[in-house]
Parts: sequence; structure tokens; C-alpha cells
Amino acid sequence: MKHIAANIVAVMNAKVIVMPKTAVLDPQGNAVRDAMRHLGMPEVRSVRIGKYMEIEIDERNGELESRLHQLCRDLLSNPVIEDYQLLKGESGKQEWRKRNIQTKNQRKRKSS
Repeated sequence: MKHIAANIVAVMNAKVIVMPKTAVLDPQGNAVRDAMRHLGMPEVRSVRIGKYMEIEIDERNGELESRLHQLCRDLLSNPVIEDYQLLKGESGKQEWRKRNIQTKNQRKRKSS
């Protein structure tokens, strides 16, 4: 009986969030904000529209993270007008939620 060795490759999940820089106007976000106000939510102060990507990668070597950062800068975002966040693994969802909650709490404190 022959034993066949299976190639087992670890899979990494990466999440990329691309948002306009705070100093950059966001006309699409402003249009959504205005529509939300028109539809009965006058308390909406601002909306920023971005991009969210989930990438599944076969993790084969240690320089993967630096290559991912390079792709985020060169392909997935425009570094002149956008910032990106690269979140790796399952903790990426938790980190993103945590940052989102922190941002919401900061906005609440500012509006108080």
C-alpha cells in the first residue's frame, strides 16, 4: 500500500479596509449622508465611503506580509488620497469591530 503525502498549506485570511484620508473630500459619502437625512435620519453627521476586501492566501513564506502591504499601496489603494488597514487572520474581524466600536465611542463623546 502506497502512502501519498498530502501537501498541507496553511491558509491565511487577510482583510483590507481602504478609506479616503480625512483631509480628502468624499462626495459619495456626502451624497449618502444627504439621502439619509432626507429619509428621516437628520442626526447623521457624516458618512465616509470606502472599500472592504477579504483575501484568502496560501501562506508559504515569511515575507508574505510585506508583499501584501506593497500590493495594498500599489494596487488596492491610492496612497495620495486613501489610507488602508491590513488585518490578518480571524482576529482581523475582531480588530475591525473593536476599532469600529472605538471610533463610534469617540464620535459620541465629541457630539456630547
